[in-house]
Amino acid sequence: MTQFLLKVAISALVVAAASELARRQAWFGALIASLPLTSILAMIWLWRDGVPAAQIADFSTSILWLVLPSLLLFIVVPAMLRAGFGFWSSLGAGSCATVLGYGVALLALRAWSAH
Repeated sequence: MTQFLLKVAISALVVAAASELARRQAWFGALIASLPLTSILAMIWLWRDGVPAAQIADFSTSILWLVLPSLLLFIVVPAMLRAGFGFWSSLGAGSCATVLGYGVALLALRAWSAH
């Protein structure tokens, strides 16, 4: 339980740091947020938990393919905000586009792996 709480605390600190830095300097907060810190932390936690290297490699490869559709969020949200849409509707539309992108990516990965 202590190890779980440590994981939660470190992960929360990274997110809090990114949002606090973004309030002061948007580019610096964006830099912290754009780093694959979540992925790095997850791989560290997996390694510390004794997960085999091959499984961590599979995890890392899966992240690579799922990062691509997640970029839809960062295309849709700013485009909608600049067009005058509200924050929540922009975030909702960006999230929906990302979920649809994930669906397409997963279907494509299944079709590709079937060959």
